[in-house]
Amino acid sequence: MKAGAQQLPSPVFGRRVWRGLLASLMALGISAGAAAAVLAGKVVAVTDGDTITVLDAGKVEHAVRLSGIDAPEKKMPFGQRSKQHLSDLLYGKWVEVEGEKNDRYGRLVGKVLVNGIDANLAQVQAGMAWHYKQYEREQTASDRQTFAEAEIRSATARQGLWVDRDPVAPWDWRKERRRKE
Repeated sequence: MKAGAQQLPSPVFGRRVWRGLLASLMALGISAGAAAAVLAGKVVAVTDGDTITVLDAGKVEHAVRLSGIDAPEKKMPFGQRSKQHLSDLLYGKWVEVEGEKNDRYGRLVGKVLVNGIDANLAQVQAGMAWHYKQYEREQTASDRQTFAEAEIRSATARQGLWVDRDPVAPWDWRKERRRKE
């Protein structure tokens, strides 16, 4: 090699860089084949039975809409109980949110996990939310089935909102309110 000529990195060096980059991404909870990004942080607010605020490690707040469910609005029967149930499960706790879609209000839509427990599913199991079938195609086949079965079980057991003889689904309640306005 001539004096002053620059040596190019060897292919081995390139592989080391890629391995290091891949290891870094995996440590952050991101993989090349991942279906969803992961947001980790502490729940600092519970807005209602399907919406929370997560504060990440960089002290940035993220509004999060729980995917696959629709909880009663605050002014609906069971609205406050649904919010309280979610608050008891998540408030002040470290969570992981799996999701990459934002809704029309700019909220991250995702599955919220606390200590390995699916909070979205827990809301349905307790009768504090409906399985939101309008968006079920955004769920995995396994989650669709699990959420549908959980709703049937909680309705059959008359848990939570299912104690009402004819509970009104939030999407129908919102539609009726818009019609009246």
